[in-house]
Amino acid sequence: QPPRFVGLDNYEHFLSNDDRFFDAMFRTFLFTIGAVAVQLFLGLGIALLLHGKFPGQNIIKTLILLPMVATPVAIGMAWLLMYEPTIGVFNHLLRSFGMQAQPWLGSQSQALICLIVVDVWQWTPMMTMILLAGLTTLPEEPFEAARVDGAGSIQRFFYLVLPMLMPTILTALLLRSIEALKTFDIIYTMTRGGPGFATETLNTYAYVLSFEYFRMGRASSLLVIFFAIVLGVSLLFVQLRNIAEARRT
Repeated sequence: QPPRFVGLDNYEHFLSNDDRFFDAMFRTFLFTIGAVAVQLFLGLGIALLLHGKFPGQNIIKTLILLPMVATPVAIGMAWLLMYEPTIGVFNHLLRSFGMQAQPWLGSQSQALICLIVVDVWQWTPMMTMILLAGLTTLPEEPFEAARVDGAGSIQRFFYLVLPMLMPTILTALLLRSIEALKTFDIIYTMTRGGPGFATETLNTYAYVLSFEYFRMGRASSLLVIFFAIVLGVSLLFVQLRNIAEARRT
């Protein structure tokens, strides 16, 4: 059939008649928040450990960066084999300890968590490098004054490191949140949005609408909504960063 102008009907469909859209949006934010939160916690911890001089520091930094430079599809295939229920290494370890094997990606309750683990493994190095760069730019004078006043390491962390590092933290959160929202390679490679719709995000839903259902107009409308969501999240983090920068100065 020839193209037919439908106005705002596609947007009305998503916002009022499509429960699958809202479920996909919920899973998109759940994946993003879960992955980025863990990456921030691990990245900050590793950056604090790497901050300073010690033997083999450059070698450790190089090894940490390896997951980030690998191809996402290759990473997805490798983790797919590790999660495999019968021959995968994870179930092999569980059986060796006398524990019951798990379905992992075959379980609707576990699949999204498994994908978050893969994303955390791949992108925690990026968070670490950004935060480590921020730590190296912090001035030494406030820390020296705090040591003279008797402040402990925990006090220095909460009252000096975190406030002074907050603009860098928000920048890292901005970059990683945008990338996590747009994640497609790993999800499609490992689960294709399944089992059922358990790991379907807005990106995979748009792909299915386009290249499996051939609803190009509806998929385009979905991606416009998705763009607005990503833009809104980006503006929010930029505003928070400006506030943190103003308080720092």
